[in-house]
Amino acid sequence: MKLPGLLSICRASIYISLTSVALLALLFSGCKDTKKRPVIRIGFMNCNNEQETMQRFLPLTRYLSEKVGVDFVAVPVDTHDFEKRFRNGEFAFTHTNSLLYIILRENYKLQLIASDKRGNFGARTGGAIIARKGSGITKLSDIKGKRMVFGPMMAPTGYLAEYDLMLRSGIDPEKDLAYYAIPSGSYKHEKLVYGVLFGQYDVAAAPLLDLEVMTREGKISPDDFVILAQTPIIPYCTFGAAATTDPKLVAKFRQALLDLKPSDTVEIDGERVKVLKAAWADGYEELLDSDYNPIRDMARRVNMPPYQKY
Repeated sequence: MKLPGLLSICRASIYISLTSVALLALLFSGCKDTKKRPVIRIGFMNCNNEQETMQRFLPLTRYLSEKVGVDFVAVPVDTHDFEKRFRNGEFAFTHTNSLLYIILRENYKLQLIASDKRGNFGARTGGAIIARKGSGITKLSDIKGKRMVFGPMMAPTGYLAEYDLMLRSGIDPEKDLAYYAIPSGSYKHEKLVYGVLFGQYDVAAAPLLDLEVMTREGKISPDDFVILAQTPIIPYCTFGAAATTDPKLVAKFRQALLDLKPSDTVEIDGERVKVLKAAWADGYEELLDSDYNPIRDMARRVNMPPYQKY
């Protein structure tokens, strides 16, 4: 006669137990949510196009996430949009050429983290003014009245450094050349070199690193060209962080870059990828902001941002 009552008690106990389990599950689930890693975006300046940028820097972004304990997200950004998007707070960390680093530091107090090392000059690079061998152009003064091609105006060693070199050598590109041009589309630096090689232009403002890489890849031979003049060696591409970024996070980010070895890998789509090789880098080096002063001096002489005067 008492069995039904006992069954009711058992059912109630089971219900309470299940409810408790459910509440505990929700509680622990809530605790896990509060411990989710922060998501922070890194703006990577496009060298050629977004697809190439993501292929280069997705492995590095994943490596940084693993080492720093933050979920970093890579954001490819066109050079001419970079300052505006940074100002709007779209990303806290930046990877840009050295001129854009100076602009962001001058205007928004960007923190310097580290610079890429690549090629013969490590964390620094330079530019050159080149002509095709056999063209009759053998010294810098010969370029007066000639056709010249520059890289993008924001390129430190494809435009700025060479333009400045010409001015300091008594050659005004606006008056002393027959004309000059900037190629359109992607791979502008390679187009400079090929433009001279195939006779479309007489001289070009060529980054030394591109000449080095193209030679190593068998695309050109050093015997094809005459270097008429070479610019000073200046810092290469640079990582930075917004002024408001947590200093401890910046320090971890920097150390992760400095610790990177050629053998370090991450998994991308089920494949182990070497981080530095993918990023086209030999490593990273911590420079001083004062190391960028030669670029500042160039920008002032050439009347370029962030020091332009109209």
